[in-house]
Amino acid sequence: MALFVLASSLPVTAVFQFVPAAQAKMRQDKLTIEPAGGGAGHTFDIQIATTDQEKALGLMFRTKLGDAEGMLFSYPAPRTLSMWMRNTYISLDMLFIRPDGTIARIEERAEPLSDRVIESGSAVSGVLEIAGGGASRLGIKPGDKVRYPLFAGAAVH
Repeated sequence: MALFVLASSLPVTAVFQFVPAAQAKMRQDKLTIEPAGGGAGHTFDIQIATTDQEKALGLMFRTKLGDAEGMLFSYPAPRTLSMWMRNTYISLDMLFIRPDGTIARIEERAEPLSDRVIESGSAVSGVLEIAGGGASRLGIKPGDKVRYPLFAGAAVH
């Protein structure tokens, strides 16, 4: 919402200049999702949204996201989360992640540019957004484990 307020008070060209600069400042890293039933994991190159400004911006205004790319929204304490797709031009899968790294729920193919509120359904510590249809294509399901230091007991292997 902070970006919306900022965007409404600036010329369109100023908003688009702000967006790449803000995205460039986000920390880059990798995480792995391991199937609950065993087998090969899937590694993603991620940007990490930790500040309120980064979370408000998220993947807004992007026109592409690679199959092995994503954005992780991290929260210091578990909470029920609400997301939306305002100003997001690409379809996304939202993977809601419990504090222990278990995927609690997946919202598949969230509709671009929608103001529909998407709920986590339970207390989570993070949300991983990947390209729409990616979870299904890769066989990622609730119960799979996200291996990333943010999640307790989910040390990177």
